[in-house]
Amino acid sequence: MIHIVFLAIAGAISSYSAVDRSFFPTFHAGAVPAVAADQGVAVGDLSLGGDSVIIKPLSIPTSALVSRAPIVHMVVEGDTLESIGRQYNLSWREVLWSNPGLRMPLAVGRPIRLPPVRGVVVLVRNGDTPTSLATKYGVEETTLLGFNGLRGPQLTPGSVLVIPVDPAQGPNLSTGVPADPVKPGQFLCPIAGAQVIQRFGPTSFAVEPPFGGYLHFHTGVDLLAGYGTPILAAAGGKVTAAGNADYFGTRVEVTDSFGLVEVYAHMSLLNVAVGHEVQQGELVGFVGSTGLSVGAHLHFQLEVGGMPTDPGTIGC
Repeated sequence: MIHIVFLAIAGAISSYSAVDRSFFPTFHAGAVPAVAADQGVAVGDLSLGGDSVIIKPLSIPTSALVSRAPIVHMVVEGDTLESIGRQYNLSWREVLWSNPGLRMPLAVGRPIRLPPVRGVVVLVRNGDTPTSLATKYGVEETTLLGFNGLRGPQLTPGSVLVIPVDPAQGPNLSTGVPADPVKPGQFLCPIAGAQVIQRFGPTSFAVEPPFGGYLHFHTGVDLLAGYGTPILAAAGGKVTAAGNADYFGTRVEVTDSFGLVEVYAHMSLLNVAVGHEVQQGELVGFVGSTGLSVGAHLHFQLEVGGMPTDPGTIGC
């Protein structure tokens, strides 16, 4: 009787079916005979080894994983913010954003730090925490920690992080409010609908000072508006200068969240002070005709790395 029971159990084991329920919940594998089990057999994407151990194959990467370390680009002759950005699939704003204090024109041989993904390279400073940095750059704290392989809340001053940032959202002010909620990554016209009466570039207007080898050069765009017209911030950032500045008269300078400086000149009255954070579209002052000016208008100037740069139509 014992011999008969043993043979019955052996027969049941030899016809055991293997099922990969995680991938095929309705799939029923064919019976695996004892002889096949002894030699090893594949059923679906499972293997039954000779020792009756079920083996599931692992997925092995066929190409190198994307590096999450910052990229260091050495400036060569002819490099610009735009050309470097195109080379690494970044915007020129992200190039400037990752290199605070970068001066133009770019010096050959200068190292430029770049993120391997859309975002920003950040040098950790005293007092920085994962929470404060995540708030500033508009990301989840877990994203910041996970991307950089960090496990705890402590950051080491002087260390370099890569923070991936959705380019459709952009950075935040330190309060956590989006810096540019109206048109993320784009300028807002400081005076909606205003007529552009003078553009960026060389000019015959003798009032304009020399610049870039030209006898007279207009370093921004002029918007015609009546005295006292409200002026709105073209982008969100921090007020880094406010008050009188000779040629500009009464002016406000806002360093936006990407490191660009916007100058609002010839104003009659200010609405902000140095250190004040402004959101895109917030009131910064009122149109006037102070400084070297002929009639009420706004002179809007964009500076990149300390150099006046054509702001284009700025949405006007």
